[in-house]
Amino acid sequence: MNYIKKAIYGPDPAEQRRTCQSLIRQNQRQIDRQLASLQSSEAKTKQMIKASAKRNDVKSARILAKEIYGVKKQRERLHTSKAQLNSVSLQVDEAFSLQKIQGSMKTSTGVMKEVNQLVRLPELMGSMQQLSMELVKSGIIDEMVGDTLDTLDDNEMVDEDAEKEIDSILGEITNGAIGTPQPAKEKVAPKKESVTPVPQAPTTELEDEEDEDDEALLMDMRERFKALQG
Repeated sequence: MNYIKKAIYGPDPAEQRRTCQSLIRQNQRQIDRQLASLQSSEAKTKQMIKASAKRNDVKSARILAKEIYGVKKQRERLHTSKAQLNSVSLQVDEAFSLQKIQGSMKTSTGVMKEVNQLVRLPELMGSMQQLSMELVKSGIIDEMVGDTLDTLDDNEMVDEDAEKEIDSILGEITNGAIGTPQPAKEKVAPKKESVTPVPQAPTTELEDEEDEDDEALLMDMRERFKALQG
């Protein structure tokens, strides 16, 4: 019977509205889960930074601080996405209310723009594609969102501003033990130590070994962060 009604009168607007709002809530819950996971990961990473600071392992602490920087960026993006979903929800309700009054559905460029942005998030790509399909069926948006998805990597090269932020993160977590620049000590030290450039040969070997260890640790941190994103 419902099939015949749909064939004659088209899809039921009330049912479409419920479906769209259900998918929006599903995306909001997904964002909440991601935010909770990020909070847990950040707390663990902070403990690891404190442990590194106690060992005076500045390089490891800095690598971990870069991970926290990436977590903060992702959290900001998720909060923005949650606000956009709330906006989409309000606009969907408004569109269906106007349809009831005017008798026809009008497309919304505002919803289209926000859905296009949300569907690119790796955390939401599946459920957002479902939502976009329902919005197309309802007539709220008039075209499908493109298949090309932008993958955002928070572990890409960091600029100078990011380096300052990482220093600030280290200083905050370690209560200034590491992460804050100390130009005074660096300027005074060369006067006493500038006369001893001899140990450069063995230092390069040690630096190579340390660089390899740091690279391995950084790779491990990146894999852990990517697993969290997935």
